Amino acid sequence: MTERVVLAYSGGLDTSVAIGWIAEETGAEVIAVAVDVGQGGEDLDVIRKRALDCGAVEAEVADASDEFANEYCLPAIKANALYMDRYPLVSALSRPAIVKHLVAAAKKHGATTVAHGCTGKGNDQVRFEAGIVALAPDLKCIAPVRDYAMTRDKAIAFCEEKQLPIATTKKSPYSIDQNVFGRAVETGFLEDIWNAPIEDIYEYTSNPALPREPDEVVISFKEGVPVAIDGKPVSVLQAIQQLNDRAGAQGIGRIDIVEDRLVGIKSREVYEAPGAIALITAHQELENVTVERELARYKRQVEQRWGEMVYDGLWFSPLKRALDGFINEANQHVTGDIRMTLHGGRAVVTGRKSDESLYDFNLATYDSGDTFDQSKAQGFIEIFGLSSKIAARRDLA
Repeated sequence: MTERVVLAYSGGLDTSVAIGWIAEETGAEVIAVAVDVGQGGEDLDVIRKRALDCGAVEAEVADASDEFANEYCLPAIKANALYMDRYPLVSALSRPAIVKHLVAAAKKHGATTVAHGCTGKGNDQVRFEAGIVALAPDLKCIAPVRDYAMTRDKAIAFCEEKQLPIATTKKSPYSIDQNVFGRAVETGFLEDIWNAPIEDIYEYTSNPALPREPDEVVISFKEGVPVAIDGKPVSVLQAIQQLNDRAGAQGIGRIDIVEDRLVGIKSREVYEAPGAIALITAHQELENVTVERELARYKRQVEQRWGEMVYDGLWFSPLKRALDGFINEANQHVTGDIRMTLHGGRAVVTGRKSDESLYDFNLATYDSGDTFDQSKAQGFIEIFGLSSKIAARRDLA
């Protein structure tokens, strides 16, 4: 029986060429799998037909936009996940979503191997392969660009030789990855970290410096889930999409960062994630109102570890699953409304309201009606600082 390889297929030049390239290098039949995680672009049926025309024996396409929003973006919102305190895990979240469909297709078609188009120096090769083996330990993984030195020049030559039905236009100077949660841009002149980004690289966001009227929005959450925008019910996908439009129009969510890749190198990345940043900002503030102090402090440690694990490709790992349980428990009272002003590249919280609030006006106020017994503070401070006082007597002697 002929071996079968499932290929993560985007519809572009590299993965279209990879269909025939893999067949020639391995003798295997190739099944192409394309997954829509809200990246926009070509129609899925067009992509499916192109895969078949390029030599795939089967081609599957999946509209996973809602699945991606509910099962991958939402946990990141609940976790306030920002790698290195800034990056909302745009690409890192999409990889396990795609992996799940690749593994399902491999089982369906009896494939022994899964292929992807990643290079040997990025994070995505790890995210794909660590995810694949976590779901199906017996599957093998190959990457034509990495394993068979399938360079861009070779890919164009192969495409022209085989007369594949895809344009071999000059490659964009940037490497771009996008989905509904955001957009990542790298390489080209951005590799010189002194060079400032130019407006041409942005698509999801408008220039925040241009004059425009502020946009006020109210985001409603139930147990950490965004459920309404300005009082109108929304799905998680709709919440992200609507805030991509509204926050993006105000230039919110632009991130220019030199980040630590898993493989050990530092890489300059430019992201734009307007909906993600607006939602995480709102969610963080609602947690400030509704989550008890010690739980909130500990959750911030969990959030950092959760973000690092997802960035590193360990979405399906036992620790990540256990942390999900903690994060969901911590979100059980995160219900209420957050009012924000979107303007000038910033999402600024201006109001909070929750039936689950731990904010007690009578304890917080300095005016009449104050119920906080200040007479007890002196004794509390004396006991709280006692160990430091004793140590100071010794150390200052």
